[in-house]
Amino acid sequence: MKQSLALVFLAIVVAAFCAPMFAQDAPKALGLGAAIPMADQKMKNVDGKEIAVADVKGAKGTLVVFTCNACPYAKGWEDRIVALGNEYKSKGIGVIAVNANDPGKVAEDGYDQMKTRAQDKHFGFPYVVDATSGLAKAYGATRTPEAFLFDAQGQLVYHGTIDDNAQDPGKVSSRYLSDALAAVSSGKDVPVKETKAMGCGIKFRA
Repeated sequence: MKQSLALVFLAIVVAAFCAPMFAQDAPKALGLGAAIPMADQKMKNVDGKEIAVADVKGAKGTLVVFTCNACPYAKGWEDRIVALGNEYKSKGIGVIAVNANDPGKVAEDGYDQMKTRAQDKHFGFPYVVDATSGLAKAYGATRTPEAFLFDAQGQLVYHGTIDDNAQDPGKVSSRYLSDALAAVSSGKDVPVKETKAMGCGIKFRA
């Protein structure tokens, strides 16, 4: 009985984090081939410096991942996101993680918690605050995590989820983001260009 109640509670918690937004609040998704939006918009990094996507743009491409501290899906994929980001940063891909969640709605997504998270998880790239959620809306991001990969010309070539199993890395069969990064870093065509972003709805700031 206690186990059943625990499972029900867990389901309620996940549903609360991952509840979809109302359709009228959802921003329009950025289309493939689009240029990097708001590339010069400065945002506060966990090291206290102001940084923009343009500041991290790589010679071979740029990866922007909208993520957060609290979402179960973001936590499930976090180690893989960090590993990919750290690996491809050294291969000519600029990498930046963006938290657009309102900490007034989810306290775990506060700036101090972001600093701790980045340190504990060994982020080798910026983790910044989208203070108005304006960047997320410009990208059409609605989920955490949600990846946007641009090529060397700054055009969107992959948008979507990380892979096909947030819970168990050992059971992943389709490594969408990893495959896209490998292609872009080698100057090749991305095999799967768009997938459905799976995760929690972004808690946009008012």
